[in-house]
Amino acid sequence: MIDLFVVGGGPAGLATAIHAAHAGLDVVVAEPRPTPIDKACGEGLMPGAVRALEALGIEVPGRPLHGIRYVDAAGGQRAEAAFKAGHGLGARRILLHEALAARAARLGVRVVPHRVRRVDRHDDHVTADGTAARYLVAADGLHSPTRRALGLAVRPDPRRQPPRYGLRRHYAVEPWSDLVEVHWSGGCEAYVTPLGPRQVGVAILTSEQLPYDAQLSRFPVLESRLSTARRTPVRGAGPLRRRARCRVAGRVLFVGDAAGYVDALTGEGLGLALLGAAELVRCLSADRPQECERAWCRLSRGYRMLTRSLLWARSQPRPAPLITPAAARFPGLFRHAVDLLA
Repeated sequence: MIDLFVVGGGPAGLATAIHAAHAGLDVVVAEPRPTPIDKACGEGLMPGAVRALEALGIEVPGRPLHGIRYVDAAGGQRAEAAFKAGHGLGARRILLHEALAARAARLGVRVVPHRVRRVDRHDDHVTADGTAARYLVAADGLHSPTRRALGLAVRPDPRRQPPRYGLRRHYAVEPWSDLVEVHWSGGCEAYVTPLGPRQVGVAILTSEQLPYDAQLSRFPVLESRLSTARRTPVRGAGPLRRRARCRVAGRVLFVGDAAGYVDALTGEGLGLALLGAAELVRCLSADRPQECERAWCRLSRGYRMLTRSLLWARSQPRPAPLITPAAARFPGLFRHAVDLLA
């Protein structure tokens, strides 16, 4: 019997496997997709995520990021704040995944090309399609089949908040800033992330199911800057908001987006996944899986509070247009929020 079976070989699953290998656990990862795995992602790593990768011994090629800038698409107002605690990183998702997969392989982590169909829970072990393990970690993403199969998914109420979606495209243009730019319009946000020489990623978050170009047209200055640049096809993801009843169900545990997700608005998803993987393995190494729930709540508290607050403001007709002007009017408060993200 192995110590740990990880369902899903994305960043959260591979980070869990790497931490487990460092802790001396026998770990196997099941992932049916070939490496590298791409995803509609803003591709901006906050400083906390960069530090988490360094702790794993992983270096990802990319573009250093030194802060965040808010831009109001209608009035042109701006607010920006630098990261105090180190730098972030703009890095292609496929390069991040390749680096994690290479590190896992060097540590001897076995990745099997398999899609898990059935998970059975027992008092002292778990089986996944017949493979027995002391613990199973579900790192199978936003729409986690494991979470759904175990009856732990909570369906969000669209009346309280409309579903949100993410769309991403890359443009062959020289980055004009070393900051992540968040452009705000009435119906959506555009995230501009410098990724390398002559490459930026532009991710749009929206509650309206319209084509990418229709969404981008709400940002005329940004659209004009990108109008002649070569571009990649659009990738999409969503609905983004996902809730789980719990992060621990006996010997089955959840990490990354599978553990629950609010929104990509604050760009903390990858950082939370990497830090959550470290805490999860710490709890399992001590044979105290029940502590993972408290650890996840503690780690994600700031992300959940800040993201929900911004989403609420974004959904209200009166506060929504004031987000960027308020950040410009109260720079100390904006710097504090950026510090929380970092």
